[in-house]
Parts: sequence; structure tokens; C-alpha cells
Amino acid sequence: MPESPFLFFFDPILRGPTLGSMMMCLAASLVGVLMFLRKQSLVGEVLSHAAYPGVIFGVIVAGLLALDDNMELNITLLIMCGASLSALIGLWTVHLLEFKLKIRADSALCFVLSTFFGIGVVLASDVQFSYTSLYRQAQAYLYGQAATMTDIHIALYGILSLIVVVTIILFDKELQTIIFAPDYAKSLGINVNFINAIIFFLTVLAVIIGIRSVGVILMSAMFIAPAVAARQYTNRFHMMLILAAFFGLLSGYFGNYLSVLGTYQLSSSNMMTRLILPTGPMIVIVASAICILSLLFAPERGLLYRIFRIVKFRYQCARENIMKSLWKLGQNQTLSFAQIAQYQSASQLYLKYILLTLVYSGWLVKMGADSYQLTSDGFLRAARIVRLHRLWEVYLADYLGAGADHVHHNAEEMEHIITPELENELTLLLKDPQIDPHQQWIPPKDGI
Repeated sequence: MPESPFLFFFDPILRGPTLGSMMMCLAASLVGVLMFLRKQSLVGEVLSHAAYPGVIFGVIVAGLLALDDNMELNITLLIMCGASLSALIGLWTVHLLEFKLKIRADSALCFVLSTFFGIGVVLASDVQFSYTSLYRQAQAYLYGQAATMTDIHIALYGILSLIVVVTIILFDKELQTIIFAPDYAKSLGINVNFINAIIFFLTVLAVIIGIRSVGVILMSAMFIAPAVAARQYTNRFHMMLILAAFFGLLSGYFGNYLSVLGTYQLSSSNMMTRLILPTGPMIVIVASAICILSLLFAPERGLLYRIFRIVKFRYQCARENIMKSLWKLGQNQTLSFAQIAQYQSASQLYLKYILLTLVYSGWLVKMGADSYQLTSDGFLRAARIVRLHRLWEVYLADYLGAGADHVHHNAEEMEHIITPELENELTLLLKDPQIDPHQQWIPPKDGI
């Protein structure tokens, strides 16, 4: 059991899987951002499956050349070359089906995915008897086997990952233009086909790097999970690349760390059964966990944050609607709790809480057992809400030409979100109106 987390970077046995997986995750995450923004997330899944026949073909070539297990680098290069060729053929087939034969993109992608993977499985069924030892190496590319990577893989995947990073840096402006404004890119004279070819080259390269760690089946998760997680925190392209790369590196490291730690703990607790947490699936689980946590807790875009904003806005609307109801009765007028509840859809317990906060804020004062009255500050605050409501009605009716009987509902929603800046703009545009479309008085701005 490793005594320190940093030992994963230096231990001769652990550093190969750890650093190799981190390089894989880095390349996949960066390319995944490009795929995610281009709405081509399924391409990674297709290419990873399309690469499998090439993996088996590389094994067959290695067997014909009589390469043995001691020539691991040569075998790895043959397998990677075969996988690259197979993935490119798969990509060309998708292009042929989609643009030449006019088949829908999703149908073309699914056809290539299933067909190529099926071919790979058929070839593998023969290879497992012809070249048994080499077949075991090929299986590592199907399910992933990061734990067997060595320093050779660190150097190889490091170079390939560096190619991905440098290419994205060199073609940064062209990539951004094509991703966000492809028609504008053509008008600028950018060779769109060339840049598209670069993106697909990077995708194939990332697939070849990644299938050794997490396997053909799980590779698409490493394209998408870091990109989706990064998207929750930023709207900027460069920052999204940086965050995706960071999340990818975390996934690669902690996937290895938890695999070793978890396997050790499980084996220690049950000596009769050997329980193993595979590294590849653990990497995907960590990446997926980061993605789920980002979807839930990210500022601005996280689900829980959005729910909080919705609840907060509804709470604000309920407070302002209660104050508006009291204002319409006139100053120094009171309403009982039962009367207030009659016009509110909230539960009685929630309504009591809102009234309590209004009293605490100094906008309401409790009169007797269960009656409430606006304070002077509360009256002015309610008058401003009414002003915004009726000002917006005037805008809809006089400026946009909406009928007076169709403006109330929209104004009920807008009165809660009109900012002081927008109020000033409406006042100037409408020349500070005094009467709304229903011939009701609009409270003046100076008085509130």
C-alpha cells in the first residue's frame, strides 16, 4: 500500500499507469471540448469503436512478424497504427454515408459504430486461437488495462498528448472561428475543410491514446465528462479548455489512486476473495463524479443553484404581492391573515414565515392577533412595485400596441424584475406617464 499520494509519480510500478492515464485524460479532455462545442459528442464513441478492428489487425501483423512479448514497444506501435487507420476509415465511412449518400448523421454514426465493432469482434474470435498471447494484449484495448502501462507508455503518450496541445495552441483562432461562426470563417478565407481535418485528426489521436487506459467501450466518457463539467463554470473558450484539462488530469490521477487504495482495502477485508477495482473504470467513475458534482453545485449553472434562485425569486414575488395588496387598501389599513391567505397560493406555514420576515424587515407591523399593516417604509416600497407594474402596462399598450385587457398578466411578472436602470429608460421613453391603460393612477417616482 503506497504511503504517500505523491508516490504514484515516482514509484517504478505506479508511475507508468498514473502518468500514462493522466496524459490520456489530458488529450481526451481537450479534444472533448472541441467535440462538445461542435455538438459532435457521438463522434468520439464511434471512432473508439471503429478503432477496434485496427487493434486486432495490428495484433495479426505482429503475429505474422513473429513478434513476442519482449518487443512490447513494436507491438504497441503496430496496434496504434492499425487503430489509427481503422478509425480514419470509420470517419471516412461516416462522411461518405452522410454527405454522399444523404443518410442522417445519427444513423450514419450508429451504423459505423456497430459495423466496425462487429468486424473487430469477429476478427478477435479467430485471433484468440491463432495468437493467444498477443490476443491478451489486444483485449487491453477493449476494456482498458492502465495498470500494465510502463515508462515506455509515458513517453509515447506524452509525445502524442503534446501534439494535441501544440496543435490546439497553433490553430487557436481558426478553431474558435469555425466552432462558433463557421459561415464567418468561410468569409474570412479560412480553409474550413483543413481545420475540420485537424479536429478529426486530434480526435483520432486522442482515441488512440485513450483506449489503452479506459478501453474502447468507456472512451467516450473521457471525451464528454470533463468538457461538460468545465462548461458549468465558464462561457469562455480558453477557460473551458483549461478547466477540462484540469478535470481530466484529476480523473487520471484519482482513478489510479482509488483503484490501488480500493483494491488494497477490499482485499484486506476479504482475504478469501480477491477483489479488484480496475483502473480504467475507476478513471471514468471519477470523471463522471466530477461532472455530476459540477452539474449540481456549479455557480450560476448548477442545478441546486438554479433551484435556489427560483425559490428565492418566488419568495420575493410573494413578499411583494402581499405588500401590493395592502397598498391598494390605502395607508393605515389592515388585513387579517385569513384575508391575505385568500389571495396567495402559498401554504399557510410558508405564508406565516413570509409575513414574519416582512415584519422583521420593517415593512409590515403586526396589529393585534393576526392582522398586518404596512409601515411607512413598506408603503413606499409597495408604491414602487405598483409603479413598475403600471409603467410596464403603459409600455405594452402605448409603445407596443397591445390591448389594455392583455397587459396585466405580463406586468404581474415583469414588476418583480425591472431594474432601476430599466425604470429610468421606461420613464424617459414614455414621458413619465401619470395614468395606466386601465385609467389608474401611477405613483410618481419622486414620491417613492
